[in-house]
Amino acid sequence: MVARGALVTTVVGSYPQPGWLIDRERLGERLPPRVRARELWRVPEPFLQEAQDDATRLAVLDLERAGVDVIGDGEMRRESYSNRFATALDGIDLDHPGVALDRTGHENPVPRVVGPVRRRQPVEVRDVEFLRTLTERPIKITVPGPFTMTQQAQNDHYPDAGSLALAYAEAVNEELLDLKAAGADVVQIDEPYLQARPEQAREYAVEAIDRALRGIEGDTILHTCFGYAHVVKDRLTGYPFLAELDDCAATHISLEAAQPNLDPADLGDLPSKTIMLGVLDLGSSEAETPEVVVERIRKALTVLPPERLAVAPDCGMKYLPRELAFRKLEAMVAGARLVREELGYAVR
Repeated sequence: MVARGALVTTVVGSYPQPGWLIDRERLGERLPPRVRARELWRVPEPFLQEAQDDATRLAVLDLERAGVDVIGDGEMRRESYSNRFATALDGIDLDHPGVALDRTGHENPVPRVVGPVRRRQPVEVRDVEFLRTLTERPIKITVPGPFTMTQQAQNDHYPDAGSLALAYAEAVNEELLDLKAAGADVVQIDEPYLQARPEQAREYAVEAIDRALRGIEGDTILHTCFGYAHVVKDRLTGYPFLAELDDCAATHISLEAAQPNLDPADLGDLPSKTIMLGVLDLGSSEAETPEVVVERIRKALTVLPPERLAVAPDCGMKYLPRELAFRKLEAMVAGARLVREELGYAVR
């Protein structure tokens, strides 16, 4: 990733937000918000951006202290991974939300699409510009993917879900182009619903993903998973929509693998991709040891060469206690370093 060699370490997206920034108890009591949830913030609006900046500084400091190679901003400015971008678009009625089933089967308020979905202005460009000032390491930024946003919306405008997905893809593509221009080394789209809704995914997901990534140079990551471990308790075993992703435009596929104990043979379904392998079980309240991480990496290396393997947590770390998240990242970095030593690669 970003010409950094084998077994590069990174994060998927979120890192725990400080309790002085967001009400973590209320955050953990509800489903991840699809519409805005400003009541979660502890800091009044006039001071919120400054507080989010300070929280981002702390997150980047933790990632660097843990030794992570490719740095994210921890998504300190987000109530969920998707709602900040999805609710910033034209064509959405935020005053009268719709409803859709969450992947847990529960109803959740969602953006209601009432007109053409368009991006009116950049949403995360300042996030990248600010992150770029905090670290000299390669940086990445995430945007919700068009298929997942379609599943998390009530469509009262487009003739079918595929048309809505392509409209979301246009907006995502405009955003990604601006994020690259602002200094992002790596961009990622988050598509957890590929795992949850494989039938719909086969109809239009790859077309929408490719449109979202059109013209984006360098490393591009598509993340899919089983959902936040804090929220989704009944977890399946395996990805019903995986081999299809080998045909998509993303250079890297990010997979939750530790908690579901993914069969490494499944990685063979993606022969043209670099795999960003989840090696940290975020459903566990214990920090992994470096040796556990080593074994998870070794399993993947029975299928993939090290040059096609990057290392990450299973998913976003938003709901973990911060101390636990940091210790897990330390173990991840140490485990990757041990495997690199075994393989004879230079250790950074």
